[in-house]
Amino acid sequence: MPRYEHVSGLLFSLIALAQLSRALLRLPAQVGAFTIPVWFSFLAFAVTAGLAIWAFRTAKGVA
Repeated sequence: MPRYEHVSGLLFSLIALAQLSRALLRLPAQVGAFTIPVWFSFLAFAVTAGLAIWAFRTAKGVA
């Protein structure tokens, strides 16, 4: 099952990098009429980075 954890960790890492990039560059984001604040991307980065670390640690058998 380590392959699943590696793929999950990679996907979460890519999403975390995208969120961090959006936050640091202060890029606007909007869903319909709702504007998503930049601070939300910092929160999303922290959550997805945590999930990536968890996935990689699980793949190693540490978690």
